[in-house]
Amino acid sequence: MVPAEGGRGDAAGDGGGFLLLRPPESGSVRKQGCDPFAQTQRSKLQHRRARINQQINKEMRMRAGAENLFKATSNHKVKETVALELSYVNSNLQLLKEELEELNSCVDVYQNDSESISVPMIPLGLKETKEMDLMAPLKDLICEHYGEDGISFEKEIKELMELRQAMRTPSRNEAGLELLMEYYNQLYFLDNRFFPPNKNLGVFFHWYDSLTGVPSHQRALAFEKGSVLFNIGALHTQIGARQDRTTLQGVDRAIDAFQKAAGAFNYLKENFSNAPSLDMSTASLNMLVRLMIAQVQECVFEKVTLTSAQNDFFTQLQIAQEAARVEEVYSLVHQTMTQAHVKDYVPFSWATMVHVKSEHFKALSHYYAAVALCDCPSVSDADLPEHEKAFVQFHVTMPEGPSLRLVLQDLEERRKLGKAHLKKAIMRHEEAMRIHSLCKILRKMDILQEVLSLAHKRSLSKYSEIDHEEDFFETGDAPDIHPKTNQRPEIKSPNFSQVKVTDIFHRLGPLSVFSAKNKWHPARQVHLARGENGFGLTLRGDSPVLIAGVIPGGCASEAGLKEGDYIVSVNSEDCKWSKHAEVVQLLKSVGEEGVDIGVVTLQSSDGQNVADRRPAARSSGGALLKNNKENSRKNLMNSKSASTLLAWSKKSKRSKSSTYSLPFTTVGDESMY
Repeated sequence: MVPAEGGRGDAAGDGGGFLLLRPPESGSVRKQGCDPFAQTQRSKLQHRRARINQQINKEMRMRAGAENLFKATSNHKVKETVALELSYVNSNLQLLKEELEELNSCVDVYQNDSESISVPMIPLGLKETKEMDLMAPLKDLICEHYGEDGISFEKEIKELMELRQAMRTPSRNEAGLELLMEYYNQLYFLDNRFFPPNKNLGVFFHWYDSLTGVPSHQRALAFEKGSVLFNIGALHTQIGARQDRTTLQGVDRAIDAFQKAAGAFNYLKENFSNAPSLDMSTASLNMLVRLMIAQVQECVFEKVTLTSAQNDFFTQLQIAQEAARVEEVYSLVHQTMTQAHVKDYVPFSWATMVHVKSEHFKALSHYYAAVALCDCPSVSDADLPEHEKAFVQFHVTMPEGPSLRLVLQDLEERRKLGKAHLKKAIMRHEEAMRIHSLCKILRKMDILQEVLSLAHKRSLSKYSEIDHEEDFFETGDAPDIHPKTNQRPEIKSPNFSQVKVTDIFHRLGPLSVFSAKNKWHPARQVHLARGENGFGLTLRGDSPVLIAGVIPGGCASEAGLKEGDYIVSVNSEDCKWSKHAEVVQLLKSVGEEGVDIGVVTLQSSDGQNVADRRPAARSSGGALLKNNKENSRKNLMNSKSASTLLAWSKKSKRSKSSTYSLPFTTVGDESMY
C-alpha cells in the first residue's frame, strides 16, 4: 500500500476533507469517508461528475420514453413532435457527454503541488453510485430466513449503510484505500448471509460509468463488488498521480500505486464478466491495465534519471534504452485506445496524451543516445571490448558508416552519429508538440506544454552546441534505439487479507451454519428436565453445539429433541457462538425445574451442507461473477489472517470428520449427558 500522507486525511491533498474515526461498541474502528462538502479541487470535480451523471440518467430515461412512444403511436403529428423532442434529448446527451469527457481530461487536478516540472499522469475518476436503503429488505430477510426479530438488527443494518455511504467519498491516501477494502471484504459476509442461491434480495445496485456517466443497475451483488474493486484501482491511480516524482521516494510510491492499480483492473478483468457498464468491459479493462503498466514504465525511466551519473557512457545508454522502452509501451497503449471497441469510449484527450508521450519518449531516447556519444570521453583500448559489446546491443539496426571501433574511439565520428540522433530527437519533439496542439483540452494543460517545450529547447541547444559551420557532410538517419529496461513492471493483485474485517451481522451466528445457503425447520423451544440417567443426549462440537445423539425413551427424546438439532439458546441465553464446555456448564447448572433449550434443525443433512461451510463467493445473480476464480480470493483472505474468516475456514476442514455429515464449526469428543 502507498503510505498515507498528511496524517489520516489532508483537506488540501486528498481532495475530500478529513477522515473521521469512531469506535463502535464492538471495539473495532469504523472508518468514515472524507467530508463530501470539502471544497478542494478534486472534490469539486467529483461533485460536477455526480451532477452530470444524474443529468445523463434523466435524459436517457426521457429518451427511452420518447422512443417507446414513437414506436407505439400511429399518429403522424405525434410522431413528428416526438422526433423533434428526441433530437433535443440526443443533443443534450451529446453536450453532457462532452462535458464529462472534459472532466475526465482534467488530469492536472490530480497531480502534485510541487513546483518542479514533470510529465502529468492519467488518473481515473471514481465511479459514482446512488444511496441505498437496505433497512427494510434486510429486516424482512432476517425475520423470514433466520427467524430472528429484524428490528433487533437495525443497528447492524445502519452500520452497513453508513459504511457504504462512507466508501462513496474515500480520501486520497492509505485510509481511503482501507475504507474501500473494508467494504469490499464486508460484501463477502453480506453475500453469504443474505443472498440465497436461487433468490435475490429485491434491491438494485446503481452505479454510473466512470467515463461516460451512463447509469447501470443490477440485482447481483457481484456488480457491487466489481464497482468497488474498480474504485480501488481508480483511487490507486489518483494516489500515483499525486506523488512528487522528482524525488526517489515519490517515484517509488508512484510505481507501487500504478502497479496496484494495474493489479486491481486485471483482477476485475479475470474474475468478473458480463459487466453492464463499458468501463468494466474486458476491452476497457485491458486498455486500463496497459495504461497503468506504461505509467509504471515511465516512472522507472524517471527513477533511472534520478539515480544515474551524468557523464557515464553506460548510464546514458541505459537511460536511452529505458526511454525507448517507455515509447514502446505507450505505442501499444495508443494502438489499444484506437481499436474499434475502445476508440469511441476513451476520451480523445487521453488517446492524444498517450500519443504525445510516445513521441516524446522516442525523442528522449535519441537525445540521451547523442549525450552518450558527444558528452562522454572517448574509449581507451582497454575498455573498448566492453563498450563494443554494449553498443552492439544498443541500436535496433547497426548504423551505416565506419566500424564500431572507429565510432567509439574517434571523437569526430561520435559527433556525427550524435548529431544524427539529435536531428531525429528534434523531429520527434516537434511531432509531439504538433499532436499536442491538435487537442483543445491538452492545449489548456500548461504543465505538459512546458515539459514538451523544455525538452525541445534542450535538444536544439545540444544540436547547436555540436554543430560546426564547416560541416559539409549530410547528416545521416540514426537507427532507432533498442528498448530495454532493468525493472519490469509488476501487476500487483489486491491483497484483500491486509484489511481485517469482522462480520457486522456476527450476532446471527457462525456463518458455517447460519448462512443464506442453509435452510432450517422452524425454531423450537424445548423444556428439558434431568432424569435419573441425565438428559439422555449426546453433544458434539461447538459454535453452535450439535445434538449428535438422543437416547430412545430418554428425557431428551420425550421432550422432542432430535439428532441433528443445533442448540441456539439455553434459558434464553444465546448460545450460537458458545463453546462446547460453556453449553455443558449451563446444562449442568440447572436444577430440578429443568431448562428451556432453543434448537434449530437443518432441512437437509447431506454432503452439500459441508460444502456450504467453505467460504464461497457466489452472487445471487451469478451473471457477473466467475465463481471459481472469485473463490480463490476467499482462500487468499483466509490464508494468513487470524480473523473470524480464518477460524471458519479451519473449522470447515475439521468438520469433514463428522459421521453425521453436518456442518460443525469445531469437532471435539462426543459427550453424553
